[in-house]
Amino acid sequence: MHIPDGYLGPQTYLPFWGAAIAMWGIGLRKVREALSARQVPYLAMAAAFSFLVMMFNLPIPGGTTGHAVGGAIIAILLGPWTAMIAVSVVLIIQAVVFGDGGITAIGANCVNMGLVLPFVSYWVYRLVAGKATSGARLYAGAFLAGYIGLVLAALLTGIEFGIQPLLAVGPDGHPLYAPYPLSVAIPAMAVEHMLLFGVVEGAVTAALVRLFIKNDPDTVYALKEA
Repeated sequence: MHIPDGYLGPQTYLPFWGAAIAMWGIGLRKVREALSARQVPYLAMAAAFSFLVMMFNLPIPGGTTGHAVGGAIIAILLGPWTAMIAVSVVLIIQAVVFGDGGITAIGANCVNMGLVLPFVSYWVYRLVAGKATSGARLYAGAFLAGYIGLVLAALLTGIEFGIQPLLAVGPDGHPLYAPYPLSVAIPAMAVEHMLLFGVVEGAVTAALVRLFIKNDPDTVYALKEA
């Protein structure tokens, strides 16, 4: 799901950079206000976990990759704003140090995986699981939180690819950036995440939510805010 350089034109990546800078400013303030000293090590571990699961990525058609993110579990345990900061830090490190994702696309990648995924996942969990601490409702809420959040982020990435031929073409009529229309880009991004990566994200989220609620429920942000 990491968008490389050259696939988004400035008409797309510059507004995303603006949105990302705004969300980082708000997120840092929210995290300073909400995160206790006891939770700081969890934030570091959450970022490390997200980094680890995103390194297991598989190439998919269109020049990008498919993978789990870990944003859903971080949002449920530490809150969506904390998840946004943690995932964004990971994405920036991956782009700058490892070349995984483009520099120009950092804003878009952070909005897709750092903003949309955690917030959608968190509210899906709250809607489905409520205050449940065990049973089918808890598992369903956690699984759907991971699954829907990741698939929606992938869908948004596909839309960003697919609108490029509509925004910028050369004198010969060929697209200057991502060449695939929406009819190709959306299925290419969405299908793999619906059938594989979303299931992995959902299963990991459900397993870890159960583990934390069983052993350390006081650290679970979603329970305190329910």
